[in-house]
Amino acid sequence: MSFGELLFFGGLVALANVGGGLLLARPGTFQRSRHFLGYLVALGAGFMLAAIFIELVPEVVVLWGKSGVEGGKAGHGVLGAMTLLLAGYLLIHFFEHTIAPHFHFGEETHPEAVVRSSAAYTAIGGLSIHTFFDGASVASAFVVDRKVGLLVFVAVLLHKVPEGFTAASIILASGRSARRALTATLIIGGATLVGVLTVALLQARVAEAVSYALPFSAGVTLYVAASDLIPEVNHMEHRNPLVSLVVFAGVALFYLLHLLIEG
Repeated sequence: MSFGELLFFGGLVALANVGGGLLLARPGTFQRSRHFLGYLVALGAGFMLAAIFIELVPEVVVLWGKSGVEGGKAGHGVLGAMTLLLAGYLLIHFFEHTIAPHFHFGEETHPEAVVRSSAAYTAIGGLSIHTFFDGASVASAFVVDRKVGLLVFVAVLLHKVPEGFTAASIILASGRSARRALTATLIIGGATLVGVLTVALLQARVAEAVSYALPFSAGVTLYVAASDLIPEVNHMEHRNPLVSLVVFAGVALFYLLHLLIEG
């Protein structure tokens, strides 16, 4: 895939962050968007989980299995890939629970935990790390295969709006203006583009870079889906039991797009 195409798809997911912020920053939109975002979180969680286990992990195993076979140690190759996947998962766990504690992806935040300006900006920094790897995930998948890239692009796009919504709510909860809230969404959107550019530049200079970036970003995506989005869905289902069923709709949507893209 060309550099321009990678930048185009990266730009779309970055703009979705800004769109999420606009949902909250514009007066009178919060109540109307609340239920919509809840369903979007659940849909994104199901789609991302399906993408990880049906597309990303098999692609990683194939990439690393080939290198292992060439070296006579196929098992060691896959072990290396799974180690990188685990590292990506644990890195986001580390940042969320040390640098940006009490931060969540869903439409709700905890104002008492982020009311101080310093805590709010720290949380935005932690979210920027998430979005950097969102961009890296999209770019890595497109470099490997266009079909995989399109599926990962949709998976990431589905949770970008709630990400932007959350970033804006954190800034507003710290007492800052709507303009500052929108600036925060621009920052996390920009981090997405940096992730895309990083993988694109590495791929141009080092042919094997994507083999390392893909399993690592898969681990990051797994954390977002399983440890951020699914707990939010479980929390929301007490008020709206239908939201949990939307997770299965996300999985079904993945399979539908998978069949359409392959066709």
